[in-house]
Amino acid sequence: FLLFAVLYIVSYFIITRYKRKADEQEDEDAIVNRISLFLSTFTLAVSAGAVLLLPFSIISNEILLSFPQNYYIQWLNGSLIHGLWNLASLFSNLCLFVLMPFAFFFLESEGFAGLKKGIRARILETLVMLILLALLILGIVWVASALIDNDAASMESLYDLWEFYLPYLYSCISLMGCLLLLLCTPVGLSRMFTVMGQLLVKPTILEDLDEQMYIITLEEEAIQRKLNGVSSTVEYQTAELERELEKVKSKKTNLERRKKASAWERNLVYPAVMILLLIGTSISVLLVALNILYLLVDETAMPKGSGGPGIGNASLSTFGFVGAAIEIILIFYLMVSSVVGFYSLRFFENFTPRKDDTTMTKIIGNCVSILVLSSALPVMSRTLGITRFDLLGDFGRFNWLGNFYIVLSYNLLFAIMTTLCLVRKFTSAVREELLKALGLDKLHLSNNPRDPETKPSANGHQKTL
Repeated sequence: FLLFAVLYIVSYFIITRYKRKADEQEDEDAIVNRISLFLSTFTLAVSAGAVLLLPFSIISNEILLSFPQNYYIQWLNGSLIHGLWNLASLFSNLCLFVLMPFAFFFLESEGFAGLKKGIRARILETLVMLILLALLILGIVWVASALIDNDAASMESLYDLWEFYLPYLYSCISLMGCLLLLLCTPVGLSRMFTVMGQLLVKPTILEDLDEQMYIITLEEEAIQRKLNGVSSTVEYQTAELERELEKVKSKKTNLERRKKASAWERNLVYPAVMILLLIGTSISVLLVALNILYLLVDETAMPKGSGGPGIGNASLSTFGFVGAAIEIILIFYLMVSSVVGFYSLRFFENFTPRKDDTTMTKIIGNCVSILVLSSALPVMSRTLGITRFDLLGDFGRFNWLGNFYIVLSYNLLFAIMTTLCLVRKFTSAVREELLKALGLDKLHLSNNPRDPETKPSANGHQKTL
């Protein structure tokens, strides 16, 4: 409870940082927005708890193994770990199938025609929409089950909603979440180098920062003079000049930050972070390659039905506590990379939340997406062989985890896609130069064409004409 309370508070501050402030009025819509905000915060807290499941379980296993008779850690046992996994599965189902649909329909509801407007009318419309949605999903699952496995036993088992229907439905959504992770994580692993390059100060090799500051200051003054000379009636030109001025100010701020940075920050932190990212990505690909070999020669490498030794009985890592720490770091690294890759995909670019300018509808969509990704993270980590910790609770009951061909194909696709993304990332500059040397640059075969308004100068950096 204490852990979830902390996660809820952190999630609330994260959401309020991005929530649009214009939605805060004291009326009926404000109450609806507030209820949707609380439900979204609860969902984000559940997502954070699902991310922490594997790391908490792995570190608990190593602590119990190191201090088996310690009085102060008797509260940490297998029953507690199993309970956390069951609660995470229960709350994930609750958020995905009840709370988030309720928040969305409640936000969009206006009450049925002919009824008195108010909160009760909106709640009634929301409940009716939820019932219709449940009937629609039930019908889709019935049809899918009839097409895939058309026998009397499977059709009768659908009548048992709690023991079969909901786990079956959650298994399908978990499979879709793992497929989404398969698409996002390789993109995110290659995108992480660009993101960290934007956050950190790069080394100043063959660059004159004073000269660049002088050029950018002249450009800012020129745009400011144009802006002062343009008549206020010409709104289009004024808006264009203001956008250019904001871009120039942003570049000037980055240059000032680079200029004020110490030599240690410029020349040591940036290369060290890039090397760590490369090592983490390489270890992930290596572990997946080893897991493919294990799958081919050993049946116990399957993520379902391996039957581990239990919590606190044996170390699940070859290198003991150090290996467990590396597994935890890799799990967090994969989660961050998957989120970065999710928002880097073209289909979800407009889905990215913005500070103080994100509607509640978009916040609900982001919370659902992160919940699907975080719920599939333990399954993906175990399927790829990042960790040998068995999936507990309903996470280990997914039907597709016992299919050898699905698991093997998942590992192969992850290794191939990650390798291709990294090769494409690190060979983009060489590829552009080869296209330029062959005279094929005019065909726009590269995804990163040069800016026509810039040209390289003699000392290696680009000057704006």
